[in-house]
Amino acid sequence: MNVVVLVPVKAFADAKARLAPVLSSSERQALSRWTAERVVAAAGELPVFVACDDQAVATWAVDHGATVLWHPGVGLNAAVHDSVAELRERGVQHVIVTHGDLPRPTALAAVAHPGTITLVPDASDDGTNVVALPTSVPFAFAYGAGSFRRHLAHALACGVPVAVRRDPLLAIDIDYPSDLTHPLVQGVLPSWLPTNRVSPTPLFR
Repeated sequence: MNVVVLVPVKAFADAKARLAPVLSSSERQALSRWTAERVVAAAGELPVFVACDDQAVATWAVDHGATVLWHPGVGLNAAVHDSVAELRERGVQHVIVTHGDLPRPTALAAVAHPGTITLVPDASDDGTNVVALPTSVPFAFAYGAGSFRRHLAHALACGVPVAVRRDPLLAIDIDYPSDLTHPLVQGVLPSWLPTNRVSPTPLFR
């Protein structure tokens, strides 16, 4: 099976605005780059494509061995949809769409199964951190609050097998200051991140 990883990446300068109460702009940018690098690394030997509309992200993607799919000003859902269509035209059979803000991504290749749509929800079953699917399936991407329920309903209507993978590591993302205090996140955060701003008391006693 011909499989690739697709990572939509927002402009680093605009990323993680909800962390502004605890991290500076430069710290948020550095954190966004750090998580995106970990996601790219989790692709292993699979080819990686980065969907973006920011030149700094495009440069970063090329520097990390990824291929840029340029979709300016269309928003996340349209960028992913158009990227999957472009990959299909390039002969790709299966794509693993992965958010770039996962601090502990596992081997992404294990998520892809021939002829199957696989959904990996976040820890609260609200968002969808990973979607793996055949590029031939007319799947409607609908990211945003409550996306997992929408994605599951649409997947079930596509007429192909559907799997929900509840992966405790792929389920972790960083959206809010409280996410920085998650024990599994704390275990890998880089030393330069001032996490003490989020949790002034020790996490582990």
